[in-house]
Amino acid sequence: MKQRSQRVVLRKLTACLLGTASVSILSVGPAFAQNADAPQQIQTVQVSGLRASLESALNAKRQDNGIVDVIKAEDMGKFPDTNLAESLQRVPGVVIDRDAGEGRNITVRGLGQDFTRVRINGIEGLATTGGTDSSGGTNRGRGFDFNVFASELFSSLTVRKSSSADVDEGSLGATVDLQTLRPFDLKGFNATIAAKGKYNDGSEKVDPRVAFMLSNTFMDRTLGVLVSGAFSKRRVLEDGFSTVRWDNGPSSGGWCAPQGVAANPANSTATTCGPAAQGVPRLPASQAATDAYNAASNPNNFHPRLPRYGRLTHDQDRLGLTASVQWRPQRGTLLTFDMLYSKLDATRQEDFLEAISFSRSASQGGKPQTSVVEAQYAPNGALLYGKYNGVDVRAESRYDELNTTFTQPTLTLEHKFNDSWSMSAKVGRANSKFRNPVQTTVTLDALNVNGYTLDFRQDARAAIIGYPFDPMAANGALGIVGVPRVASGAQPTTVPNTTTSEIRIRPQGATNVNDVGQFDLAWEASDKLTFKGGINRKKYESDTYEFRRVNQNDTIFAPPAGSAGLSTTVTGFGQGNVSGWVIPNLSAIAAAYDIYCNCIKAGPAGGPGDFTLSSITNGNARGNNRTVTERDDGFYLMGEFKVDLWDIPVRGNFGVRHVKTELEAIGYQAAGGGTAVQVNHDYKDTLPSFNIAANLTRDFIVRFGAAKVMTRPQLGFLSPGGTISTTGTLTINTGNPLLKPFRAKTFDSSFEYYFGKNAFVGLGLFQKNIDTYIQSLRNNMPFRETGLPLSLLPANFTGEEVFQVTAPINTDGGKLKGFEINYQQPFTFLPGWGRNFGTVLNYTKVSSKIEYAVSATSSERIVDDLLNLSPKSWNATFYYDDGKFSARVSGAKRSSFLTRVPGQNNNDVEGKNETFNVDLSLSYKWNERLEFTLEGINLTNEPSDQFISRARNSVVVNNVTGREYLAGLRYKF
Repeated sequence: MKQRSQRVVLRKLTACLLGTASVSILSVGPAFAQNADAPQQIQTVQVSGLRASLESALNAKRQDNGIVDVIKAEDMGKFPDTNLAESLQRVPGVVIDRDAGEGRNITVRGLGQDFTRVRINGIEGLATTGGTDSSGGTNRGRGFDFNVFASELFSSLTVRKSSSADVDEGSLGATVDLQTLRPFDLKGFNATIAAKGKYNDGSEKVDPRVAFMLSNTFMDRTLGVLVSGAFSKRRVLEDGFSTVRWDNGPSSGGWCAPQGVAANPANSTATTCGPAAQGVPRLPASQAATDAYNAASNPNNFHPRLPRYGRLTHDQDRLGLTASVQWRPQRGTLLTFDMLYSKLDATRQEDFLEAISFSRSASQGGKPQTSVVEAQYAPNGALLYGKYNGVDVRAESRYDELNTTFTQPTLTLEHKFNDSWSMSAKVGRANSKFRNPVQTTVTLDALNVNGYTLDFRQDARAAIIGYPFDPMAANGALGIVGVPRVASGAQPTTVPNTTTSEIRIRPQGATNVNDVGQFDLAWEASDKLTFKGGINRKKYESDTYEFRRVNQNDTIFAPPAGSAGLSTTVTGFGQGNVSGWVIPNLSAIAAAYDIYCNCIKAGPAGGPGDFTLSSITNGNARGNNRTVTERDDGFYLMGEFKVDLWDIPVRGNFGVRHVKTELEAIGYQAAGGGTAVQVNHDYKDTLPSFNIAANLTRDFIVRFGAAKVMTRPQLGFLSPGGTISTTGTLTINTGNPLLKPFRAKTFDSSFEYYFGKNAFVGLGLFQKNIDTYIQSLRNNMPFRETGLPLSLLPANFTGEEVFQVTAPINTDGGKLKGFEINYQQPFTFLPGWGRNFGTVLNYTKVSSKIEYAVSATSSERIVDDLLNLSPKSWNATFYYDDGKFSARVSGAKRSSFLTRVPGQNNNDVEGKNETFNVDLSLSYKWNERLEFTLEGINLTNEPSDQFISRARNSVVVNNVTGREYLAGLRYKF
């Protein structure tokens, strides 16, 4: 009977990995003792249900010397979370940012992804993938993309909010520890499988999600093996309205003036906007035309730069595998090998119906060829309604193939020499390889359309766009506008004062490799004092690349003779008055033009028929070719203590970490068509830290922590090279490999009252004095004023085009402070079935005052919020769990936050508006082995709502991805 009971307990333990477990493992001694000592020294608690999981996580928080929050596997499995980011948003002070409706990055206590380090099985890793441009695009930085991994692969997550000397440097926000399950966490043979079907009400697709785990121990529990895996497919439609940004009346050369008003630009004729050859007529003279022109030309009035409807089709396959082998050759010695593999394969099709004139200069046939027929503006300067002539309308389709492969082998040796001395050694390599082998954009165009309207009067987040033609008509207004071929003389690459149709080809990728070696030694001097020390070496290498067409205008000839079927349609859109539109048929266009030949198909080199790709020698691609190598050598000394002061148990740690960072950055400058430049830089940091926890009563704990911390500069800022983009948004980006790291002094305190079994209320206070900050400084200026040679520009550019010039600089930073309130309680005080209810609540408020430079030549500063900081956020979970039936509903609220200061295009800031996501989970245990589940994700169908300008809150992106419902079962063998 006793053996049968143990088997039941172990089966419950097994399912922790898949979120089906009813038992959680809790170590109440040192971590080394849990792994290296004999089996009888591992303490387990036989409990069941969600309450047990919450209690286990709460106990882990209670026993730590620092300020941490813990999630156990059952929390993740029971929450309707599709990845780790969505699991982590349940932690106080943690908010997430989403891509295609799925959590991608986290912000901890107002500090974004660049300030958060992630360790997997004790080894720092960096997983990166690609995203939409509005969600940050390809991750070429230090931020961790959590959507690479399925949450089923991990047994626990720990968010370390205070610093200690034995935890690697590099974080201002938090260190997140991800732990996979190991065989010695269980006993004997265990197996679990889970299968779900997921339905998205936007795409109306049903997709699979499956996971499994197998584990066994052998040879009297001296050898153990565990494997697990998870696979999911996700197909999503993302629909909405976007503008890219907003700009004011005089931007891009201003509007075409009506007759009788001074012409702008100067080469306009008395009756045409721009050269007579373009045939774009100016509006006849009238008071109404003059009034509309004057209102639209007011620098205080703003309009969308690229108003458009969009349909994005996401198709994603995610596979994850883990393996763990543990061997205990003798008592007190443990060797553990962990292997983690994840593969994320995705395709994304982005289809837009857009007006491109409002963001383009005269040389591109843009705004100076556009006449304002009618214009209405709100008192704050936001466009309410506009009617325009001479508008270039475009159907743009972009297709991406993306994949991320992440591997991490880790070998850990733990050994106790005797009762006083122990050691731990760890080596590992985290390798993240992102590839975007296909990124192709093709367009259909309709030039100089009259009667185009934009109407924000009904909905400021989604304009009603009026087209004076049928966007669904095949062979209608939208078609391929090619560069004419010439029979003699030089073949032009563009049409003067016109934007023709384009084929953009931009394959790219990024590889991040982190090699880590660490050795730690501990001496237990007494029952009350332990000294620790260690050394570690990390070599981190980031390598990115990009290719683009030699023809940097991306122009094309008219379709080859006999080409057919070069367009198709988007249908079922249903926003505004548009249900669909004609789009390029990428596969047909690719075949007709043979665009992937990497060759010249027609005409001269660099012309519209040249599909040759180049990289370092390509001014538009050059800046994304760079290598950054960091070598970090560090050591630490730390003491851990447990004493009684005036009958008050006090514990904690004190120590110092010293690290030297050696940087080698390689980038490419424009000189000589791409000259490699290598810059070496090194700096040292000495980082003291102190943590103390006092049990004022048995259940009331007060904690305090203080430390110096640092975060290394963003990778994209360290290149000594630069890039110039002469298609789309005109930009110049340069790096600065001599940047100082972010440095800060942090102070944390926590007041925690554990007032019953699984019941807790806590208040956390924190302040971070950021002494050194890094800002990406942006200025808009004509190319002639940049000091760069005109030879870097395409032939049709004059040098008067306004470019957005970006460069990173160090600034003084500022202070960040805030508080967290955390409340957790089962309602066991209620009678009858009411005692099965409970709640987990948290609320965070953060404020900061960061100084931002306005320009490189001015001492003026803007004081505003830290980027990615939401001043307020909260999470609320209400649950019912009677051991048989479990239900919970979770809500996550994040207030608006800034993503760029100063903003672009004459705006003060850019950011994202508040979000509120609601998820639901139901489960029913048929018996001890079989459980049925039903989950709902994003039940509010919350939009991704981005804005520009604090005063106007003008819409940049407003997209929705639909609700998702999952039904499935879990079975434990």
